[in-house]
Amino acid sequence: MLITSVNLQSQTYEVGAFLGGANYIGDVGNTFYVNPSGLAAGGILKWNRSPRHSFRFSLIMGNIEADDAESNDTRRQQRGYSFSNTITEASLGLEFNFWDFDLHKGTSQSAPYLYTGLTYFSADHVILDGSRGAPLVNESTNWEFAIPMVVGYKTTLSQHLVGAIEIGARYTFTDNLDGSNPEELLGEPDPILTFGNQNTNDWYVFTGITFTVTFGRKPCYSSF
Repeated sequence: MLITSVNLQSQTYEVGAFLGGANYIGDVGNTFYVNPSGLAAGGILKWNRSPRHSFRFSLIMGNIEADDAESNDTRRQQRGYSFSNTITEASLGLEFNFWDFDLHKGTSQSAPYLYTGLTYFSADHVILDGSRGAPLVNESTNWEFAIPMVVGYKTTLSQHLVGAIEIGARYTFTDNLDGSNPEELLGEPDPILTFGNQNTNDWYVFTGITFTVTFGRKPCYSSF
């Protein structure tokens, strides 16, 4: 227990903020993979277990919106649906550096990285207001899981400040961020209110920058 306690106290941590944009990929609006349409902001915490990997936790809130009028698909343009939604997520997982990123070397450090783990988020259910062709309206809260797939590049800006830019797609376990699958809300199929492709779930993407402040003594890295 004593050895474990000393080891934990000697690790390096990072805490900071994420700021950027959010967009959604689904059955309404354009189909561009990265196309921020709303603001996203939150906080991030990292526990650097070695120069190659860190445990990472984040809380991020983002606004997504989509409009068929902005789509390059003429069928969507003619349909004319639009909606907006707010996503609040908590994410925990592992960040892997492509090469060593050692904050204690005393020299400038930089590295591309990948992050994945498990995300739990809340957003509104969306549903057509009564019939096909009606406006999309927001209903009760939809709590679901997602798998984050993030790629980024980070660099030290000073001895205790790290900056990064990243693009992170989230594959969700829901198909109703946009109201295309009302069965998730109603509990039963409704052919009149259902539209789009029912074989694919919705995605959302956070694109932005992070700034983190480092603290903690020089680490005694373990093989874990």
